Amino acid sequence: MAALTALFRPRPEFQLAARLFLKALALIYLSAFVSLATQIAGLAGPEGILPFGIYLNNAWQALGYQAWLQAPTLFWLNASDMALQAAAWAGAIFALLLLLGRWPLLSLIVMFVLYLSLYRAGQVFMNFQWDMLLLEAGLLGVFLQLSPTALVLFLYHWLLFRLRFMSGVFKLVSGDPSWASFTTLDYYFETQPLPHIGAWYAHHFPAWVHHFGVGFTFFTELLAPFFIFLPRPYRLTAVAITLFMQGLILATSNHNFFNLLTIVLCILLLDEKAIRWVLRRKGKARSDAPLTSPGLGHRIALSALALLLMLASTTGFYTLATGAQLPTEPVRRLVQGFGVGAIYHVFPTMQTTRQELIVEGSRDGKQWKEYIFRYKPQAPDKRPAFIVPHQPRLDWMMWFVPTQHPVQMAWFGEFLAGLKRGSPQVLALLEGNPFPGTPPDYLRVTAWKYRFSTASERKATGDWWQREYIGVFPFVPPRKP
Repeated sequence: MAALTALFRPRPEFQLAARLFLKALALIYLSAFVSLATQIAGLAGPEGILPFGIYLNNAWQALGYQAWLQAPTLFWLNASDMALQAAAWAGAIFALLLLLGRWPLLSLIVMFVLYLSLYRAGQVFMNFQWDMLLLEAGLLGVFLQLSPTALVLFLYHWLLFRLRFMSGVFKLVSGDPSWASFTTLDYYFETQPLPHIGAWYAHHFPAWVHHFGVGFTFFTELLAPFFIFLPRPYRLTAVAITLFMQGLILATSNHNFFNLLTIVLCILLLDEKAIRWVLRRKGKARSDAPLTSPGLGHRIALSALALLLMLASTTGFYTLATGAQLPTEPVRRLVQGFGVGAIYHVFPTMQTTRQELIVEGSRDGKQWKEYIFRYKPQAPDKRPAFIVPHQPRLDWMMWFVPTQHPVQMAWFGEFLAGLKRGSPQVLALLEGNPFPGTPPDYLRVTAWKYRFSTASERKATGDWWQREYIGVFPFVPPRKP
């Protein structure tokens, strides 16, 4: 009984951390909602690549009322462009309210519901680990705002532990030869989805630096996460290691808000003494209100959430690592359908070559014009841009198409169909439309092998990339992995 009471006891030494965390979470939510607001119509609107209304109609036909539970989203009411965009902009407004300290509980609840709805609407374009990380962090924020109890702090620590430790484990069990040989970073900077200029410089570091970096990655993911649950000096060491690693990733990669959110999660490992040391401030914390123990309803809801999160995350980890399914599989899938209790496996395999697709249109089948994407590598002389915390979902997904996996080929075919009919929503996802007014009569896709230019090549030509023609897609070997 005493142990249960301790779980719901407020931790005043983390009250300052909780306040700072919620402010930072508001900024992450804001960036995510604004990023989506400019894209969601082209991705999931009625004239977009994967219209969500069609998905919902198919789900209703197949599942009936169960579809509401299998696909939890507000867009059962309306999946128009206006509804999708309004949800994203409304989320941004509530993020600002949370940042300003207005209606924090309402803001956190509404943002979770809105982002969950957009997460479901985006389908394959939103099926990423950072989206689920934000959903779980946001849902736990509802309880953190009410009171920084020992249990909610543990659930946040468990979330950060899962993110780091599981990623390390799956690098080991994947059987990927580059991780086993410590050569991953010889390829990563060049072959990651959307590199920025820092990746070009990191790619040209000596091989021993790359190999040391792989070893350091294993240390930060397989050993350092356990420090989270050890006494204070180890916990602070875990923060320092994680912050350093995330800083290195930000300096060499575009991963939207993913690394920023990982950094934000570290705030809840810092007690007031540590935060005041960082801020060089003295004195006692000034709370707006004294901490009180949560009520019965709070305890029941948080206990239920904790059980579901632990069940989904532990059994999901076991299933993915071993291939064996447990009797609790339906519960796990239901919980993870709400974007929480996810399994994390960041870059378990590594590509050793980069294959880029160039989409072209023509009116006569002889003269071809390229469709220019906003951020993905295309023109060899275009400087790789730093775009954190934005995620251009179409550009990002183009990285997966060369695998020729059926899921990727399906949405890519719908994207080409949108270009063929001249959909304004789809075309808005691109940098420009080479066929204003009337769409082209013909489309073709060519595959190219890209690599970073050497220092001497860039000095001579000004090109960041060198490319070699492979053939007409999809009549080329698929990229593996």
